[in-house]
Amino acid sequence: MCMMKSARIQDHFKELTDPRRRTVTYPLINVVVIAVCAVICGANDFVGIARFGRARREWLSQFLDLKSGIPSHDRFNAIFAAIKPAEFEKCLLNWVMALHEVTEGQVIAIDGKTLRRSFDAASSKAAIHMVSAWATANHISLGQVVVDAKSNEITAIPKLLQMLALSGALVTIDAMGCQTEIAQTIIDAGADYCLAVKGNQPTLHEGIEEFFLDHLQDDFARTSARHYQTEEKGHGRSEFRNYYICPVPDNLPDRSRWPGLKAIGVAISNTLRDGKESNEVRYYILSKYMAARSPFKVS
Repeated sequence: MCMMKSARIQDHFKELTDPRRRTVTYPLINVVVIAVCAVICGANDFVGIARFGRARREWLSQFLDLKSGIPSHDRFNAIFAAIKPAEFEKCLLNWVMALHEVTEGQVIAIDGKTLRRSFDAASSKAAIHMVSAWATANHISLGQVVVDAKSNEITAIPKLLQMLALSGALVTIDAMGCQTEIAQTIIDAGADYCLAVKGNQPTLHEGIEEFFLDHLQDDFARTSARHYQTEEKGHGRSEFRNYYICPVPDNLPDRSRWPGLKAIGVAISNTLRDGKESNEVRYYILSKYMAARSPFKVS
């Protein structure tokens, strides 16, 4: 008989080694659950994690023993500085994969998050750095890899990608992940990519910018283009976004380096706030020529 795998977070973190040697005040599972939930909800430092715990104490007490209260931000810092990153990563990914399987065609956005002020000068511990994958359709975090002091997001992202079931998905990554090796990893997994392009890929960035500046002048009369537009208003702010995706031009500089490259895109944002207008333009490369809305579901 096939047994359903438990999705209880306590079951997946029971193998995590508690680094504390003395009698503990706060159970390790409390520290882990509060921190994970806080980061998923947007906390980006230990102060934010502790604040989240205090604000959501009543909710958390439904499944945690909080008779000792919520740890301080310094206590969160000290415990996470001592936890073995590889153990934490394994427990977290096992739990997340028990919760969710990537569905075909789903958008998975990957970005870097730094828990600011987590640097502990006394113990020379580097800031806890996480790479998160977010399954937008189901609103659940697919994975977080703790990056050690000798690493960075670029080396952590392929590791995270290899842990996830990506086949059929669309993976979007900001500019720090715009690397040929990462693109290849996504293609090898049977998925498609949408990678933001900035100055870290200067030749590619310049070529895409010149292409769109040229074709925006005549509203893409000389090339195929797919267009998607959004409008948001509220709190004294109006924002209009236009997205265009075009087949990759044959003469695009640096084209040959990118595995599976099929299209390029641009997102143009025009914002009016308190009578002041601001504009932002972002460029992308894609391994599939798709509807302009598809890669930008997470915007």
